[in-house]
This record gives sequence, structure tokens and C-alpha cells, in this order.
Amino acid sequence: MSRYTGSINKKSRRLGFSILETGKEFVKGKKRTYAPGQHGQGNRKLSGYGEQQAEKQKLALMYGVTDRQFRRFFTIAKHMKGSNALNLLIVFESRLDNLVYRMGFAPTRRAARQLVNHGHVLVNNKKVDIPSTIIPLKSEIAIKENSRKLPIINNEAKAGTLPFVKVDYSNHKGVYERYPERNELNHDINETYVVEWYNRLVK
Repeated sequence: MSRYTGSINKKSRRLGFSILETGKEFVKGKKRTYAPGQHGQGNRKLSGYGEQQAEKQKLALMYGVTDRQFRRFFTIAKHMKGSNALNLLIVFESRLDNLVYRMGFAPTRRAARQLVNHGHVLVNNKKVDIPSTIIPLKSEIAIKENSRKLPIINNEAKAGTLPFVKVDYSNHKGVYERYPERNELNHDINETYVVEWYNRLVK
């Protein structure tokens, strides 16, 4: 599975889930929360397999990962202490592109991934241009000084910043303070199904 680059609104409607975590996919003329197509309003009952696949797709689309990356992150999560399900979310949240988004430096994860890819982001004062890099706790993430006037950064919304990151907006930098707790993350995902899915595939 390659990274999805198509319409987020269409995928959100199909899954009945806000991939952007803002609900914007369902406003301004896009209020249908059922799947597109003539059968979209039907109440399809998913099998256990189907539920696992749907939850996996939600995570993959929300964090913008490929199947190969998903397997790698699941392997990392399995080797961490504690719950595999929570650990998987922690690994996703520790990605550089996600932290740039969580700190409010970009309006979406796609935009954050673009900022990293184009070399606009520093980690502990060193340029890192790989969005999937797993960032250790207490690391400082900053936007390069000569990149701070980019429209995508100036127009971002800061309201969604979560408490596990500490951000200094005046200097365009932040610190990954601690791992997130489950109640701080998206409640519309059942990560247990995803673990069940990958437990069969990753040993």
C-alpha cells in the first residue's frame, strides 16, 4: 500500500471518520458522513476482519504512512514495554511530521510532511528532512529562521496543540516533553483491532 495522496474528504466520508481530526471534511457542503455512491447510506455490518482493516486504514490515512512503514512501526511498538496498542500510537505520535503538526507549525500532517521534506525543520539544531524519523523525548523541534515567513507557517492554527508538547510560538520552536496518554489522542480509533491485524503478520 502506497501513501494515499487523493481526496481526504472522500476517504473521510467513506470511513465516517475525520482524517484531519477537525471535522472539516464534513462542513461547507460536505456534510454527508456516509460513504459516497448509491449504497453509501446503507448500514453495512463489517466482519471482524473488516473492522480490523477499517481501523488500520484510519490510522494509515491519518498519519500518512505506507504499509511498509506501518509494519516497521508495529515492530518497534512490540519491543516497547507496556501495551502494544498504546505503544503503536506513541510511535506514530513520535514521528517528526506528526510533531511538527502537533506543535501547530503546519495546518495538516500533509503540510508538515512537506515542510520536513523541503528542509525547513531542525531537530536539536540539525536539519532533518525525513518525515518518518522517530524523535526522542526532550528533543527540540524548530522551524529554520529563514523559513519562518512561509505562508503555510504564518497561517497555521495553534488551537489544537496538545499538552505533551511545549511550544514557544514567538521563536517557532517546541519540545517533545513526554509521551501522550491515550485520553489525549483520537477517541474514534480502536487501535486494538489494528494490533490484532498485525499480530498475524509481524512476528
